[in-house]
Amino acid sequence: MLNQIKDADVKMGSAYSSCSCSLSTHTLHSFPITKICGSKSQSILVLPLNRSHGIRYIYFQKPKKIVPHHSFYSSSLPVQPPRSGTVEEMATQEETNISPTFDYHGIDQGLLQKMAYDALVWSSLHGLVIGDKSVERSGKVPAVGLVHAPLALLPTPFPESQWRQACELAPLFNKLVDQVSLDGKFLQDSLSRTKKADSFTARLLDIHSKMLEVNKKEEIRLGLHRSDYMLDEQTKSLLQIELNTIASSFAGLSCLVTELHRNLLTHYGELLGLDSKRIPRNTASIQYAEALAKAWQEYDNPRAVLLFVVQPEERNMYDQHLLSTVLRESYHVATIRKTLAEIDQDGELLPDNTLSVDGQAVAVIYFRAGYTPTDYPSESEWRARLLMEQSSAIKCPSISYHLAGTKKIQQELAKPGILERFLENQDDIAKLRECFAGLWSLDDSDIARKAIEWPKLFVMKPQREGGGNNIYGDDVRETLLRLHKERNEEDAAYILMQRIFPLVKNTVLMRGGCSFKDQAISELGIFGAYLRNKDKVIMNDQSGYLMRTKISSSNEGGVAAGFAVLDSIYLT
Repeated sequence: MLNQIKDADVKMGSAYSSCSCSLSTHTLHSFPITKICGSKSQSILVLPLNRSHGIRYIYFQKPKKIVPHHSFYSSSLPVQPPRSGTVEEMATQEETNISPTFDYHGIDQGLLQKMAYDALVWSSLHGLVIGDKSVERSGKVPAVGLVHAPLALLPTPFPESQWRQACELAPLFNKLVDQVSLDGKFLQDSLSRTKKADSFTARLLDIHSKMLEVNKKEEIRLGLHRSDYMLDEQTKSLLQIELNTIASSFAGLSCLVTELHRNLLTHYGELLGLDSKRIPRNTASIQYAEALAKAWQEYDNPRAVLLFVVQPEERNMYDQHLLSTVLRESYHVATIRKTLAEIDQDGELLPDNTLSVDGQAVAVIYFRAGYTPTDYPSESEWRARLLMEQSSAIKCPSISYHLAGTKKIQQELAKPGILERFLENQDDIAKLRECFAGLWSLDDSDIARKAIEWPKLFVMKPQREGGGNNIYGDDVRETLLRLHKERNEEDAAYILMQRIFPLVKNTVLMRGGCSFKDQAISELGIFGAYLRNKDKVIMNDQSGYLMRTKISSSNEGGVAAGFAVLDSIYLT
């Protein structure tokens, strides 16, 4: 078998501890799941991925010193992404005679300090801010305790071809979520074991079950999604981390970071060898607001309001207020903000199923809360969630859209033949499968055994959103061994995912008014907006992007959770 592995002609890289590559489907049946030991510095692990597209070898070697890679730039044709990722025509390397410098640690310290100062001024003037957690009322009262959002001082290089791929995937995932949401049996069956192990998912499923029992139809369906990806350095594959269908944040602030970086490169680009036009424009806040406004119009009640469901202490309120401002100024849509507890207290269901809050009819409910168990500290919050689901208001997301974005459903969709249940176009199915990382259920004993033996090649994920929930490294082994020993249903609360190893880059991060150098990795999120009324698809767009960067030693990646900073991309 070792000779067969060698015949695969898979090359090792020098900088990373892990990489992967795929073989054809027929190869799967030729290789048992096994470990093959090589030299003292190199080993090979053979894992079955989604059997619809073969297996993946994961190579790893002893850690070496990371050497930042600088040859990112390629002279390319003008970029023409979808309108939602709009960029003006971009200059080629020959036209600008610019040789980019991405070794941001090599920039003169005086120049870095000047750029950092300008970035802080720009952020303050343009609302690139969050609530300062050290100020008691910063998450409750606007304009109290402001601090700039954590950000990268300069944009992160990203290959243009993978950027285009990510943009093209957004409408496909939008359609997939919609189709999955209509299959109540699939959602209930897929999450049936998880329901026994995870009380939060169980409560969501109970609400979904109640809607199925009364045959509740969501004729008008609105989805504001974000699909998150990492670029595997060794294979250059764009691999999906997760698909967010509820409270996809930073549509507002991500646009401002993009404009900040374009502004900095307009002034300092010649010194850095960087061209501001290589940063794609980001219109996420405008397009998200447009989708919300169009849904409000479809509801067809000009006196109705749009309800933002928010957390009691929301330090990220300005990201949300940016959307409210566009809705008010561009579409004359009134918005109100309520917590789940306030909706339980102030809301009621009228005889015609209209949701009324403070005496105002609600046309659209936009959830920026309700995705984590801590959002439901009492039965009051659960009553509010059920009340909203029973109403005729357009939910973003509905309970079925919410469930369609769970980790378990992500893993189920990666199984052979499952995408064909929801989509017909084979090209679309192939494009989606191409971005799937390895995903497995814990009841796959072979994979569980491999994860115990090689824990650093896997991530354990619970059915949670918001950052800070995943299990990495030796904790994967310990958790799996504990679950195996206890032999209860708790394993159904998790999935296993292939760990992705993106490029580590030198970067300059800013937090709390201070800048610091570090090595970092990045995650690209692509926003998508989907709206349909019965059989008519009104909107299905890629709607801007979110780049998040974190220090390479950090496992988690949430900005709001304090692990990452906001960033933008520089197309190469």
